[in-house]
Amino acid sequence: MYPAQYIEFLAHFNGDRDYFECHEILEEYWKESNDRSKDSIWVGLILLAVSRYHHRRRNFNGAKRTLEKAIKIFSLHDRQQILLGLDMDTFFPMLSKLLAQADKEEGYQSITLPISDPALLEACIKECQNKGFNWGKESNLEDVSIIHRHKLRDRTNVIEERMEALKNKKGSE
Repeated sequence: MYPAQYIEFLAHFNGDRDYFECHEILEEYWKESNDRSKDSIWVGLILLAVSRYHHRRRNFNGAKRTLEKAIKIFSLHDRQQILLGLDMDTFFPMLSKLLAQADKEEGYQSITLPISDPALLEACIKECQNKGFNWGKESNLEDVSIIHRHKLRDRTNVIEERMEALKNKKGSE
């Protein structure tokens, strides 16, 4: 019923708190899906993960900016969030609280996305177990490999893709 990538996203978001990986997983899914709109619910979830990543790194402006974009997208898709198994009565107030925390430059705190569908919750917990981490565990603020992941990753493919796109653009002019 739910895309495997969504379950994996939720397992990372609520398990090992690897928000960078959350971004990667859903961005790939979004690119492959038929819904490539910038206002896609998947983009909203990606931006939420990016916001948490920024907040944990104390980049409050980045956290606030990306969360504001995510909230705007989520507000366009009230009904679709229910289809994604999220508890809307808890979800939107949670987002408002996160936005206020970023605005006040309060320190990062782990959150768990509220899942209302018991089958989805079970699938996510099982995914966490398969990956060797625990659902609902607090973020390890000492784990540099997760907190500063964007600085530590291999960007060879990204650079190659950008160079190819630039070359193609120049060739078409």
